[in-house]
Amino acid sequence: MHHAQMEKTELDVQNKHTTKLQRFVISIVLMAVVPGCSLMFFGGYGANGLSHEEFVRYVEEVFRLQNRMTSEVMLLSENEDANPSILQAEQQMHKMCAHLNEYVSRDIDGLYKGLLLRRRVENSAMDCDKAAHVLESLLKNPKN
Repeated sequence: MHHAQMEKTELDVQNKHTTKLQRFVISIVLMAVVPGCSLMFFGGYGANGLSHEEFVRYVEEVFRLQNRMTSEVMLLSENEDANPSILQAEQQMHKMCAHLNEYVSRDIDGLYKGLLLRRRVENSAMDCDKAAHVLESLLKNPKN
């Protein structure tokens, strides 16, 4: 009987260690996945390592800029005054901003946005911003 109790005690100790290890691994995974904690592992949000609040403001500014550029191109298109380079830059901007637009659309519709879409927005926000500024520059100087 004494031998059976010792085996049970050893098994209990092993189970406790396994449980602690599992909890540790789960907590590390959660910290890497949860956006607020990922700052510790990835050094911030976006290519510039912004804080969460700074990144949210940046993405909102980028969305407003690309939205305004789309409106300006639509006004030009109504008058058929848009040159091909402007239309091409607009198409490029829409391609670069596709993830951001999908995110905003899903947010407006109250749909699930998911971690993968958030990461795609984070990874593409700067390219969207650059593409919108290229279009803005062409709209200001259509001869170039």
